Amino acid sequence: MDDFILGDGSGTISCKGCGRSMGQLHSFDYLADIPGAAGEGGYVEVQFKNTRKGFFLNSNNLPLEKGDIVAVEASPGHDIGTVTMTGRLVALQMKKANLRPDVEIKRVYRKAREVDMEKYAEAKAREHDTMIRSRQIAKDLGLEMKIGDVEFQGDGGKAIFYYIADGRVDFRQLIKDLAAAFHVRIEMKQIGARQEAGRIGGIGPCGRELCCTTWMTSFVSVSTGAARYQDLSTNPQKLAGQCAKLKCCLNYEVDTYVECQKRFPSRDIPLETLDNTYYFFKADILNGQLSYSTDKAFAANLETITPERALEVIAMNRKGEKPANLDENAVRTDSRISNDILDEGDLSRFDKKKKKKKNRGHGHRDGQNDQQGQQQNQQEQKQGQQEERQERHGQQQNQNRQGMQQNRHGRQQNRQGRPQNRQDRQEKPESGEGAQ
Repeated sequence: MDDFILGDGSGTISCKGCGRSMGQLHSFDYLADIPGAAGEGGYVEVQFKNTRKGFFLNSNNLPLEKGDIVAVEASPGHDIGTVTMTGRLVALQMKKANLRPDVEIKRVYRKAREVDMEKYAEAKAREHDTMIRSRQIAKDLGLEMKIGDVEFQGDGGKAIFYYIADGRVDFRQLIKDLAAAFHVRIEMKQIGARQEAGRIGGIGPCGRELCCTTWMTSFVSVSTGAARYQDLSTNPQKLAGQCAKLKCCLNYEVDTYVECQKRFPSRDIPLETLDNTYYFFKADILNGQLSYSTDKAFAANLETITPERALEVIAMNRKGEKPANLDENAVRTDSRISNDILDEGDLSRFDKKKKKKKNRGHGHRDGQNDQQGQQQNQQEQKQGQQEERQERHGQQQNQNRQGMQQNRHGRQQNRQGRPQNRQDRQEKPESGEGAQ
């Protein structure tokens, strides 16, 4: 590979350590441009499908570089993989992988030939159909498992079946049926839901490629406590990733939130002032702000203060003292503050008619525009006068109707009162005679 010479002539930048990205197992050989570093050490790192890596001994001293396709020893036969690292960094990678000293390290046979690549392509072409058929076989056996992927060895003599299961599965009969159906050596490997999502890949809600696909190699358990510390919604649909498990990124900032909350008071302690009693409503942890409300259920008379001020008010309440205001810097004239958004404006503004703008210009067109504008104004005035007349006429009719109804009601009362008057007149002399 060519070297890129810097513009100031101070040195070169080697691109030997770079290569195609291989997901979360991608590694950069930063010692590739050092003379003699690439040839030191007799081990190379080779990557296969599904994030499977291995370390092999370059016993034939082949001039291997990152990106070369090689045929390596397998059990049985041989496998085809891609070299991802050479030189003295391989020893560090082996130490990081915690390889036991008694583990037998297989050898690198040769660089892949055309015949090897043809067999490799034929084996890869069988993987999808084999996976579909193996799922049907597992379903017929009544096994509670899902076969997620199938990986054939480079020479086609062995197949690795990756499956997902919640519990323990007895697949002894399944192995016999698969061996009889495909005539290859069978190996079963159980993977988790996160590993399956990393193998399939996808785009997360953040707009970036999934972390389990790009760089994560070890999966740490995620609990709902991480979401509570960050005041996130406990909606499972928002907290779950594409693997139906809690998102791994919930653990990224939880330590920072825990550290910030150490100087926050308990949320169960109310704050008492001379006017009201305030209850915790919400918190902005990173900005260091607490919001308190006079009602436990909804936001009412919200007051935003710092944690230090909250601790100060709590100390005063324990001594039996109550501050005048929750926020010592606030100036309030009324103890009740409305948070209704409708108070900020008048809804009747939407009913007002928009004024039409007059066209202003020069020349003959301006005159025509002025005449048109005057005519429109006259028409609007006439319409307004007609509407006012109609309203007045309607009001007069309503008044007349009300007066007529009152007159009718009075007449009815008069008619009812006449027979009573007659009875009174007849009863008066009788009462007089009895008295004499």
